[in-house]
Amino acid sequence: MDKSLASSKSNFGTLPVFLTAMSTILGAIMFLRFGYAAGSVGFAGTLLIIIIGHMVTIPTAMALAEIATNQKVEGGGEYFIISRSFGVNIGAAIGIALYLSQAISVAFYVIAFAEAFEAIKPWVLHEFGYELYDNRLFSIPAIIALIWLMVNKGAVMGMKALYVVVAILAISLVLFFLGSTPYSEVFDSSLLFKGVNSDSRFFYVFAIIFPAFTGMTAGVGLSGDLRDPKKSIPLGTIAATLTGMILYVFIAYKLVSSADPADLVNDQLVMSKIALWGPIIPIGLAAATISSALGSFMVAPRTLQAIGGDKVFPNRFVNFWVSKGTMKNNEPRNATILTSVIAFIFVLLGDVNAVAEIISMFFMVTYGSLCLISFLQHFAADPSYRPSFKSKWYLSLLGAIMCIYLMFKINTPYAMAAILLMIGLYFYISANSDTKKGMATIFQGVIYQFSRTMQVFLQKADKAKTDEDWRPAILCLSKDTFERYGALDLMKWISYRYGFGTFIHFEKAYFSKETKAVAEAKLQKLIKIAAASNSNIFFETIISPFNTAAIIQAMQQPGISGKPNNMMLFEFKKGEDEWLTKIIDNYGILKIAEYDLCILASSDRGFGYHKDIHIWIRKEDFENASLMILLSYIILGHPDWQKGEIKIFASFPKEHLAKEKENLIQLTSTGRLPISAKNIRVIEVEEDIERKKLINEYSIDADLTLIGFHEGNIGPHQGLQAFEGYNEIGNILFVNTSTSKYIK
Repeated sequence: MDKSLASSKSNFGTLPVFLTAMSTILGAIMFLRFGYAAGSVGFAGTLLIIIIGHMVTIPTAMALAEIATNQKVEGGGEYFIISRSFGVNIGAAIGIALYLSQAISVAFYVIAFAEAFEAIKPWVLHEFGYELYDNRLFSIPAIIALIWLMVNKGAVMGMKALYVVVAILAISLVLFFLGSTPYSEVFDSSLLFKGVNSDSRFFYVFAIIFPAFTGMTAGVGLSGDLRDPKKSIPLGTIAATLTGMILYVFIAYKLVSSADPADLVNDQLVMSKIALWGPIIPIGLAAATISSALGSFMVAPRTLQAIGGDKVFPNRFVNFWVSKGTMKNNEPRNATILTSVIAFIFVLLGDVNAVAEIISMFFMVTYGSLCLISFLQHFAADPSYRPSFKSKWYLSLLGAIMCIYLMFKINTPYAMAAILLMIGLYFYISANSDTKKGMATIFQGVIYQFSRTMQVFLQKADKAKTDEDWRPAILCLSKDTFERYGALDLMKWISYRYGFGTFIHFEKAYFSKETKAVAEAKLQKLIKIAAASNSNIFFETIISPFNTAAIIQAMQQPGISGKPNNMMLFEFKKGEDEWLTKIIDNYGILKIAEYDLCILASSDRGFGYHKDIHIWIRKEDFENASLMILLSYIILGHPDWQKGEIKIFASFPKEHLAKEKENLIQLTSTGRLPISAKNIRVIEVEEDIERKKLINEYSIDADLTLIGFHEGNIGPHQGLQAFEGYNEIGNILFVNTSTSKYIK
């Protein structure tokens, strides 16, 4: 927040917050349209409107109180809270919409103020013979007077005027409750909860009445002018919300019990016929609307000042101009001038009913955001989030859901327009503003907590191992990460949907500040590569001077899925045996971990056209065969291999050929090998050397060849022989399973 926003003299306490909110809650809607609601849907329907409306406002007030008691709330009120929790860019998008609704609300209340003069129109016509047709004769002078007051005197003078109008408002309500009518003397209270026949839809009436409940956050905009915002905002806001709700219940009862439904619907100043002294109602209406206009006029410029202070607008001069305050009290004079222009334009239009609902949309979005912030903070478990007042997460969630629901129930096109406008504002601000903070850490905190909870749950879950539940949780350790991308591609395909992959770059060096910086730079490079290729791999780095230590350290990495890792992948380039030798030397250690082992032999051809996968099986490889087939199907599940197919080649000595062929047919017919017998080719082979020759011949055009191996192939005397002699074919994946896999 810009330093210019820190008020040099903050004198307001809790009472201005309470009075600003109350004067907005008990405003124009109460005097002009609440009777219409009571007459249209009856007392029960009006009570339901009050309850539903406060299912939004009470959670919002509590969320606001919670957030305000955790952090220093500076100038800008609701905007400050949203932007510091969601990030400046998204906060500014909501803040601009909030500012516009506040600025237009000034005009709305001024036009409603002009309605108070309906009572004197007959007198003027009778006494002076002049009929007052246009209410702008009253609204334009009123807005000019308000502009002069706010530009020249600021919030301090506004608060003094607010005390006067709130006093008048209180007197008008007292006289209203003390009033009596002939209808009230014969009113049958047993009809209180009877339905009222009306053509008015419930949510249409709700849309008209709901703005009456939306003033509870009006006092938050004074946050920069309060001595102790963390005390005054929650106390004043919650008190105003609850007081307003109780008063509206009594007002609804008084209206229903004092006037006929037809009078309630047709006479917008019906309260003056009920009050002990009728003229007090137009006076109270004038006081309520002027006080609401004053409240909005004090809050809107401060919202705009805070937005400018965050340098949100693309133009630096605009940011400086709207954020600049007076030398004495940091009054947002320039922002007030701009607000005055907007309000004056809408007053000249004479009727803002067309935009009244979209104003409600923006308020709904603001309230929903506040509730959502509170809800997310409960799950983010941020150590720095320690509010002295705590709401309940389910109340905050209820408030957020109700805001979305009511937006679309009130007016779906307006709801869509409000959401699309803010999305457009967000992208525009993100693209053009110097501020690039984006989403705040609250979302990261929620994701961290969700991930932690799920991993702990999976760790505590029943660990009974069943072959049917197997899926690859694969670790890859590579020291040649940036020389060849074969291992990265294979990990990407296996981790696409069915498996989980952790790729570990091995930085062979002693641990130091310099090598740590190098490893971190390479990790960031890997993350960028993964983002560019839409990979679901999780990346890590290991720094170690010794190969065996690095392998042991990698084997002990926890599984990112919450379940243990079950497979290791290594990669080497054909013709370069150093790294392959280290892998074979540590084979015993790998078997202790009971991991399946895959070794990728990379060639210059890479994975070719991603079309043909060949699997080679021999008698000793029946256990490996199930893993090779499963891995092949998992790889084919990636879009890169959408036109690929699997072919199985089974090679056996001549004397066992007939028997093994029969076994394969039985396996395919029972489904244990999910391959059509037509895709299996049985080949006679005399010895191991001849088998390698056959593989080179039949798989010369394959894009990936899978070959099984077992412990006997890499004993002390065999060495690297099991992995050599395949120079004619492309990439090879050598597979060794620790246990046979079940194929459904």
